[in-house]
Amino acid sequence: MPQALPKPALRPFLAADGPILAAIFVAAIEELTGDDYSEAQQEAWAATADDEEAFGKRLADELTLIATLQNSPVGFASLKGKDHIDMLYVHPGAAGQGVASALCDALEKLAGARGATSLTVDASDNAQGFFAKRGYIARQRNSVTVNGEWLANTTMQKSLKDSAAPGVQP
Repeated sequence: MPQALPKPALRPFLAADGPILAAIFVAAIEELTGDDYSEAQQEAWAATADDEEAFGKRLADELTLIATLQNSPVGFASLKGKDHIDMLYVHPGAAGQGVASALCDALEKLAGARGATSLTVDASDNAQGFFAKRGYIARQRNSVTVNGEWLANTTMQKSLKDSAAPGVQP
């Protein structure tokens, strides 16, 4: 009988997490986005984590959650303000194990608890399917310049009113 995969545990971001999360960010971009972005685009995107101190500060300035499997970080997600998913990255070795879903579930609950009635994300081309399955609807196509390369993404939005706590009016 196949053994069930362990469920990821979630914890808050700590300042010491910056370097490992930068490594997860780079690995996810390099290994999971090749079908949608050129090598030059991937390199420019991944280079945004070259300054680990600045990368860590960005995560510290947002509500950032770390997903762990067997106490090792395997993914992270950050909520900017009360209603925008800024980052959601999973190490390629942990892809398909429910890590992104656990992180997204938690951010949706936290956003709702903070009074958000909807949540937005600027989803990369390879992440659109994941968000669409969770009820996010494409609202706008974007082109952004990252380290001299143009990258496309799509702003997607999900209403949180259906997931509000019982008795709470959105």
